[in-house]
Amino acid sequence: MTERFLVTPVALAGGVHAEPAPEQSGGQPHDAVPILEYSREPNRYGLLLRQGLVEGGPVPVDCDGHPKENSPFINNTENDKGSLYDGTNMALFEEEMDSNPMVSSLLSKLANYTNLTQGVREHEEADDEEGAKKKTVKSPQMGTFIGVYLPCLQNILGVILFLRMTWIVGTAGILEAFTIVAMCCTCTMLTAISMSAIATNGVVPAGGSYYMISRSLGPEFGGAVGLCFYLGTTFAGAMYILGTIEILLTYIVPKAAIFKAEEKEHEAAAMLNNMRVYGTGCLTLMALVVFVGVKYVNKLALVFLACVVLSILAIYAGVIKTIFVVPDFPICLLGNRTLQNHNFDMCVKTMDVANVTVGTKLWELFCDSDNLNATCNEYFTLNNVTEVQGIPGLTSGVLLENLWSSYGPSGMMVEKADFPSVPAVDSSMDTKLPYVVNDITAFFTLLVGIYFPSVTGIMAGSNRSGDLRDAQRSIPIGTILAIATTTVIYLSCVVLFGACIEGTVLRDKFGDSVKGNLVIGTLSWPSPWVIVIGSFFSCCGAGLQSLTGAPRLLQAIARDGIVPFLEVFGHGKANGEPTWALLLTALICETGILIASLDSVAPILSMFFLMCYLFVNLACALQTLLRTPNWRPRFKYYHWTLSFLGMSLCLSLMFISSWYYALVAMLIAGCIYKYIEYRGAEKEWGDGIRGLSLNAARYALIRLEEAPPHTKNWRPQLLVMLNLDSELTVKHPRLLSFTTQLKAGKGLTIIGSVLQGTYLTKETEAKKAEANIKSSMATEKTKGFCHVVVSSNLRDGFSHLIQSAGLGGMKHNTVLMAWPGSWKQSNEPQFWRNFVETIRETTAAHQALLVAKNVDSFPTNMERLGEGTIDVWWIVHDGGLLMLLPFLLRQHKVWRKCKMRIFTVAQMDDNSIQMKKDLQMFLYHLRLDAEVEVVEMHESDISAFTYEKTLVMEQRSQMLKQMQLSRTEREREIQSITDESRSSIRRKNPGGAAGSGLGNQSAFLDDSKVDEAQLIHDRNTASHAAVNDKAEAAPERVHMTWTKEKFLSERNRNRETCANMAVRDLFNMKPNQSNVRRMHTAVKLNEVVVNKSQGAHLVLLNMPGPPKNRGGDENYMEFLEVLIEGLNRVLLVRGGGREVITIYS
Repeated sequence: MTERFLVTPVALAGGVHAEPAPEQSGGQPHDAVPILEYSREPNRYGLLLRQGLVEGGPVPVDCDGHPKENSPFINNTENDKGSLYDGTNMALFEEEMDSNPMVSSLLSKLANYTNLTQGVREHEEADDEEGAKKKTVKSPQMGTFIGVYLPCLQNILGVILFLRMTWIVGTAGILEAFTIVAMCCTCTMLTAISMSAIATNGVVPAGGSYYMISRSLGPEFGGAVGLCFYLGTTFAGAMYILGTIEILLTYIVPKAAIFKAEEKEHEAAAMLNNMRVYGTGCLTLMALVVFVGVKYVNKLALVFLACVVLSILAIYAGVIKTIFVVPDFPICLLGNRTLQNHNFDMCVKTMDVANVTVGTKLWELFCDSDNLNATCNEYFTLNNVTEVQGIPGLTSGVLLENLWSSYGPSGMMVEKADFPSVPAVDSSMDTKLPYVVNDITAFFTLLVGIYFPSVTGIMAGSNRSGDLRDAQRSIPIGTILAIATTTVIYLSCVVLFGACIEGTVLRDKFGDSVKGNLVIGTLSWPSPWVIVIGSFFSCCGAGLQSLTGAPRLLQAIARDGIVPFLEVFGHGKANGEPTWALLLTALICETGILIASLDSVAPILSMFFLMCYLFVNLACALQTLLRTPNWRPRFKYYHWTLSFLGMSLCLSLMFISSWYYALVAMLIAGCIYKYIEYRGAEKEWGDGIRGLSLNAARYALIRLEEAPPHTKNWRPQLLVMLNLDSELTVKHPRLLSFTTQLKAGKGLTIIGSVLQGTYLTKETEAKKAEANIKSSMATEKTKGFCHVVVSSNLRDGFSHLIQSAGLGGMKHNTVLMAWPGSWKQSNEPQFWRNFVETIRETTAAHQALLVAKNVDSFPTNMERLGEGTIDVWWIVHDGGLLMLLPFLLRQHKVWRKCKMRIFTVAQMDDNSIQMKKDLQMFLYHLRLDAEVEVVEMHESDISAFTYEKTLVMEQRSQMLKQMQLSRTEREREIQSITDESRSSIRRKNPGGAAGSGLGNQSAFLDDSKVDEAQLIHDRNTASHAAVNDKAEAAPERVHMTWTKEKFLSERNRNRETCANMAVRDLFNMKPNQSNVRRMHTAVKLNEVVVNKSQGAHLVLLNMPGPPKNRGGDENYMEFLEVLIEGLNRVLLVRGGGREVITIYS
C-alpha cells in the first residue's frame, strides 16, 4: 500500500463562501480550510499543508454561530510545542510527567541505593535544598560469616564463661545449671527470631537494635528502650573491665595488688579496693584508645576473637585428654572441708625430717608452732587430712556427685559431702583459718542474673547492618547460627565441667584449692595459661568494643532528637566521633567499676538487656498481630506466639534475677517514656503502637489528626462508590467482594451511595438503600461503614462523600468505583461526566482512585482462582500503589495462588536490560516476589487505524455537540424568547385591545414545546445571516406576522440549513494532533497489554489523568476505552500523590 493522507485546501461546499474572520494571533486571515485526502503509503500519515495556503483561517463556527472549542488537552498546538513530551508512546501521560516520573527514571535513581550510616539524618526527610553534594558511600562487602557470625560469637562468649561458669555448675548442680543455661539461651534464640523478622522487614540502616525498636514501637518506647540498651552496654563495659582486673590480680600478677589484707576476713574488702583502683585506670586507658581512633580497636578485633576461639578449643582438648591422662591438680581436705593451698606444698600434718617427726607448713597454719606438742585448732586435731584429685577426669563418675545443687550463705565452708567429718565444739576461729568459703550468698535466682550476660551480644550482627553486603540475609542466618553454636558450647560445658571436675573445686570460685589457678584453666590443654591469657585479652577486647559501641548508640539517640536534654551528646569531633557521648559513657561505666564486684554488676546489666529483648519481641508480636501492609519480613520462620513467649520469658527472667532491679529498670524506662511523650520532639516513624491506638477511639482520632500517617502505616482506606438500581439494591455486588478481598490488609472501609432528591422526601428510600447495602455487605463479608447521601444531583452527592466521609484520622484515602461500561449507549451525557468529575475531585483531594472494569466478572469470595497471574503494568510512578495492591490481594484466599508479574515500558533511549536489573533489585528491597519483564515500545509512526479512529471520535463528539443542547440551556433560552415575545405583543396592543391579542398570543404560545424551541433556531439563524450576509443592513425592529404555514416552512428551511452546515463542518474536520498522539498511545499500549496479559486473572494499569479543559472529557473517555479494550478484568489505578510503599523497615 502506498496510500497516505494529504491536506488540500478546498472551497466550502455549496458555493457558500465565508467572510474573513477577525485576525488571529498569527495576524493573517485563512483563505481555505484544509481537509484530508487519502494517499496509499504504508504507515506514513501526516498533515502536509501546501505552502502559503494555510497560514491562517476562519474561526470554525457551529450552526448556532458560536466559535468551536479548541483542543481540550492543548489549546494552541503551535504555542505549546516546546512543552510537549518528546515522543508519542507515552503522550497519554505527558501532563503528569513532572509529578509522576517514568519508571525508567525512577529505577535509575533506586539503582544507586546504599545503606545509610548510623547517625545520619532520617532517610524519610527531604534533602536540603542547598545541600552539598552527597558523598559516595563505599559499597558494603561483609558477608554472613565475617560480618555477623564471628562478631556475635565473640560478644556472646566472654567473661562469665571463663570466670563464673564452673562456680555456677558447682553451686547449682548440673541439672539446675543446665536449666539456667537452657532458659537464657531459649530467651535469646526467641529474641533472635523476632529480631530477624524485624531486621528483614526492609532495609535496616546502621543503628541496629535501637533503630529496629524505635521504628517499630515509636519514639517513646524506642527512646526508653534505646537508653536502657545504652545503659546495659555501658555496664557491660564495666563488667568486662572488672573481669579483666580480676584475671590480672588473681591469676596473673597477684603481687601487683595495692591494698593487702593482714587478716583473712579483710581480704574481700582489699580486693574490692584494688578492683576500683585498677578498674579506673583500665577504663581511662581504654577510653583514650577509643578517643584516639576506633580503627585501632577494629584492628585488634581479630586478635581478641582468636583468643576466644583458642580458649574454647583448649577446654575441649583438655576434656578429651582427661580420658587418657588425668591432670595433676590435687586438693587438700581437712575432714570434709576444702583448704586453700597457697601456703603449703604437702597435704599432711607431719613429716619425718632426719628421723624426727615435725609439723608441716599445714601444721603451722592450724597450730601456734611447728612442735608436735603445740596447741592446735580443735577441728584440725579431730580430723585427718586427705588429698584427692581435683580433676578426676571424664570417666571418673564424678558426674553423679555433681548433679545436685549446693547453695549456702556467705562465709559457708566448701565441703565434700561424702567425706567423714568430726565437728568441733568451738568454731569461732574458723573464719581466720585457710578454708575455702563462699564469698556471697548463693541461690538459684542470683545465678540466673549472674549468668545471663554470658548470652547477650546477639545484637552484634544487627549493629553492623550498614557494613553487610546483604543485611536481610546475613543477620538472621549469622545470628541464629551464632546462638545455636554458643548454646551447644554452654550446654556441653555444663555437662563436661560436672563430669570432669571435683565438686569442691567447682564451688571454689577463685581456685584457692588448686594453688590459685583459674578453675577452668586446670582443665585446659596444654597449659592453664592458655585460658588465663586468652580470657584476659577476650575481656579487654569486649570492654573496648562496649566503649566503642555505647557512645555511638547514645549519639544516634541524641541525633534523633527525641530526648531534648541529650542533644549535646549528638555532637563530636569533625570526623563524627562521639566525644561527648564517650565522656558520659566513661562516667557511667565508672559507677559500675566503683561497685567493684562482678557478681553485683552482672544482674544490673541483665535487667537492661532483658528489657531490650522484651521490647524486641513485643515489636515483632505487635507488627504480626496488626498485619500492617508494610510488615513483609523476608525471614519467614517466625510467629507471634514465639515472640509472645520470648517476651514472657524475658519478663520472667527479669523478676527471677532480681525483682527490685527489675522494678528499678522498669521505673527508669517508664520515666524516660513519659518524658519523651510530654517534652520530647515529635517523630513519626510508622510505628506499630499507632495501630493499637485504633482501639481507643477518642485518643486515637486525636493522635491520628496530629500528622498524616507515615508511609509504612499507609494502607488503602476505601471509599466504595456504589450504584443502586430502581429497587434500591446494589447494582454491582462484586464490587463489595473485591473490597473484601482487597481489605485482607485491614483498614477502613466506607461504602457510599447517592440518591437524587431532598432528604425530607427521600428519607425512607435512604434508609431502605442503607439496609440493602448493609445486607449486601454481610453477604459479601465486607466489614466497614455504610453512608447513603441524599443530594439534589448525583454530582454534588459524590463530591460530598469524597470530601466528608470518615472522621478525624479515620478518613478514606482511596476511592473505588466501577467503570461506566454503557457510557456510549447512554442518552444522558451527565452519566459519564459525573465519572470524569469524580476523577478530578479525587485528584484534587490527593486521594487514590481504583476503577474496576467488568466488575461483575470479578471472583466472589467463595471462588478459588487457580494458578494464574496478576499483571501490573507500571507505566508511571505515582506512589507505588500498583505494587501494594497485588500484595494485599494475595493475602486473601481467592488470589493466594496467583503469581505477580510486573511489566514496565522501555523507550528507545532506555537500557531495557539495566531497567530489568534495577526493577528486580527494587522489588527485592520491597520484599515482593514477582516476575519482571521490560517491554520495549519503540517510536513508531501513527497508523491509519489510529488516525481514522481519532477522526471518528472527534466527528462523533462534534455531532453530539451540534445535535444536543443541554436541558438547562434550552429552558433558559425558551423562557427568555417567550418573555421577549410577550413584551413585544404588549407594546403592539396597549390598553383595551389586549383582549383579542392576548387570546391569539396564548393560542400561539400554547402550540407545542417544539414550536417554542424552534424560536431558538430562528433567532440564531437571523444572527448568522446578519454576520455572514451584509448586503443589506438589518432594520432596528422587525415586525413579522406569523401564520402556521409560514412558521412550519421557515422551521424546516432553517433545520435543513443547520444540518447542511453541520455535515459540511464534519467533512471539513481534521483531527487534532494532540488527540492523534494520545490515541496512538492508547492503541499501541493496548496492543502490548493485550498481547502479554490477555490471559491474566487481573490486570492493573496506570490510569492517565483527565484533561485540564473539560471540553475534552468525552475524548478522554474514548482514550480510556481504547486503552482497556479486549481485557476482561482490569483495575485502573491512579495514585493519590504520595508514596504508599517503602523499602525501609
